[in-house]
Amino acid sequence: MSTLFANAHVVTMDDDGTEHEGGWILVDEGLVRDVGGGPRPEAGDVADLHGAVVTPGLVNTHHHLWQNLTRARAQQENLFGWLRALYPVWAAIDDEAEYAAARSGLAELALSGCTTVFDHHYLFPPDRNGLLEAEIRAARELGVRIVASRGSMDLGESDGGLPPDAVVEQRDDVLAATERAVALADGAQVEVAVAPCSPFSVTRELMTESAELARRHGLRLHTHLAETLEEEAYCRELYGCTPVEYLEELGWLAEDVWCAHCVHLSAADVSKFGTHGVGVAHCPTSNMRLGAGIAPVRELLDADVRVGLGVDGSASNERGDLFLEVKQALLVARARGGPAALTARDALRLGTRGSASVLGRDDIGELSSGKRADFAVWRTDGLELAGAADPVAGLVLSGPHRVDRLYVGGEEIVRDGRLVRGDEEEIAREHRAQARRFAP
Repeated sequence: MSTLFANAHVVTMDDDGTEHEGGWILVDEGLVRDVGGGPRPEAGDVADLHGAVVTPGLVNTHHHLWQNLTRARAQQENLFGWLRALYPVWAAIDDEAEYAAARSGLAELALSGCTTVFDHHYLFPPDRNGLLEAEIRAARELGVRIVASRGSMDLGESDGGLPPDAVVEQRDDVLAATERAVALADGAQVEVAVAPCSPFSVTRELMTESAELARRHGLRLHTHLAETLEEEAYCRELYGCTPVEYLEELGWLAEDVWCAHCVHLSAADVSKFGTHGVGVAHCPTSNMRLGAGIAPVRELLDADVRVGLGVDGSASNERGDLFLEVKQALLVARARGGPAALTARDALRLGTRGSASVLGRDDIGELSSGKRADFAVWRTDGLELAGAADPVAGLVLSGPHRVDRLYVGGEEIVRDGRLVRGDEEEIAREHRAQARRFAP
């Protein structure tokens, strides 16, 4: 049965940036059948949204779900110090803890208006099974879309890498496990990506062979890149080149690749990303939390680089709130380049259409005919929006917000700011029980 969602300010994020004041969306069989602002079409059911703002569902392009088990640690460390402090703690991860962390993280994201989540899972301690399966089960239960990644680390401390030897894997084991992970995708709610962790934790051989495997199966590739100045110094010492030059040597500068952070890029690096179609997951809160710097988002966009947003792991952000990242992206761009660097709608586009394009998806991130009915409904009658003449700019500038309603494929997964397919209190209680296992 078709449903008409009416009486809303609809932000389509289409090519023309169309918005419909007093608009409507017609949804049928999980798809947007039509959207407009004129006379309403007939529908089997009508939902009055009472003047709310409706946006495409937010899309998260970079996360580490398990890290919410260890929030607020290593508070004054840079990236390398933070990782050295936490790698030994994370070594205790198992499928039970993973499931609790994934449910908590995915619930938090859904309540912030996020409908699709990429999780960069690169930590697979020896003899630990079922980690990806646990997070996929959590996503299916809550109703969000997930892009699960089979990440990897095979360059331990004894060979010049950053992670301790106890949490790295053998290259052949990684490749075999990645081949098995391909079967976890279902083509609709679950996708799989291949995601070696970083230049300082993965060997050249594994980076190359992972790319070959991904391209053989038509999967996308992801890694961390150019997050800190320490990483650049590391790459110059170990490989004799910058991080971007290293990726270029490996054949990773391509349209099927997106990289997280990309804070420290030269003008030539930015140009290469644009030329080769490499995407960027911008994680402003995490970058500030670790003192890494501010990514050159305006320059990337001007070079036609696909840029999306990520919350990053909740041990370097402490909040899995993607709407907050929309606001943060706006603010840090202006801190870097002045008040004209990014508009409120530019920032919202990063978290919707931009993020979808980074993940290689043209069926989400936009509200127009034929797209998936993934959308967020934001109330406009709260105190924080009183007096906002522009409801969209007001929404972005006064964020974060708890979404009022959230739909994935036309199915309601948040109603009245509460999870439909999960008990928030029970999820938090079970998460606390697992987090105690990782307590200092």
